Amino acid sequence: MSRLTRYATRELLPPLLAGTLLFTAILSFGYFFISSQWLTGVPVSLIGRWIASQLPDTLVKVFPMAVVLMTVVAFGRMSTERELIAVQAGGISLGRVTRPAAVIGLLVTALSVWLSLWVAPRANVETRGLYWDALTGAGLSQLVGKTVDLGGGLTLAMQGYDAGKRELQGVRVEQWDKADPRAGTLIFAERGTFEDNRLSLSGYSVYKVNYGAVAALSAVPEGNPAAFEEAVQNVFPLVQVPQDPAAALNLDTGKSRKQTIASFADAIGADAQGWPELITALTAPGAEAAERAQARLTLNRKLALPFANLVLVLAALPFALRFGRTLGVSLGVALLIAVAYYLLFAVGLALAGLVPGLPEVAVWLANVVFALGGLWLLRRA
Repeated sequence: MSRLTRYATRELLPPLLAGTLLFTAILSFGYFFISSQWLTGVPVSLIGRWIASQLPDTLVKVFPMAVVLMTVVAFGRMSTERELIAVQAGGISLGRVTRPAAVIGLLVTALSVWLSLWVAPRANVETRGLYWDALTGAGLSQLVGKTVDLGGGLTLAMQGYDAGKRELQGVRVEQWDKADPRAGTLIFAERGTFEDNRLSLSGYSVYKVNYGAVAALSAVPEGNPAAFEEAVQNVFPLVQVPQDPAAALNLDTGKSRKQTIASFADAIGADAQGWPELITALTAPGAEAAERAQARLTLNRKLALPFANLVLVLAALPFALRFGRTLGVSLGVALLIAVAYYLLFAVGLALAGLVPGLPEVAVWLANVVFALGGLWLLRRA
């Protein structure tokens, strides 16, 4: 049996590796082609580093397609050349023959889970940082006119950005009291820099405000300047304008520069949440219900796609036995199965918002349907 296992494994690994390389190359070329118009004069080594940083997320997406190709090509060839019939005639069940495919599918699933929850989120942040800061040189210019969340309760808005100096212009920073949303701190600055997790402002002024005390201003009797001054003091308990215009105010941000770019520079933010961030969102005492629901959805999505590698081994096997006659047919069947899975997976994600409190059902829909369908087809085959 060990000889049969080694033989089946040798049949399975080449199409798995070939499919992974082929589909990864196609997706990587697509990323480059879409962005190539903004990469004039960029060193090839830097472009290579940018493409390499996308590999973890790309592999999570292409592994299911490669696993389907592996199953259809390998078992299709063995079925066409009557090797499976010969093995079964010797008293060995089909389940024993396909066990190496299940083991490989399980290993790919484990690798994909690790990439999806620990490696890809950080690589995605690095990818966006490289693209906007190093490749295009646009830096934070995409954030001009937006109000962005820097984490730690801070929000940032700016009127302009000098990419050459990496300098923010016309900066406004806000931090509001969670206990009293009418009270907070407003910071205005002529310019600033944002590097790593440090926001450094110059030409700044700081105002602590309490809009809840504004109504008391109208109740101050006329001719009582002391009472009016006290009421104004309650509205603005702190006003800080440094005498030295070169003085700097340094603020620690919850999100780094790269994380901020990854979240807000593109129309579609980078998938930057990994296991630590998702578990924190699910278990933090002060997390809102909407944040917990979104974290549940994201965590299940990041688990469902990797487990598709195992499900699709089962789903592709009956197609391999019936249609995997030639390499061309096998490739076409594999693509059809993979496309059908991804379409149903996308439908499940769209339906997740329509199943309040239970996003797992919709997110795992494609896996359940393909697992049950594979079992049914396999019984018929």
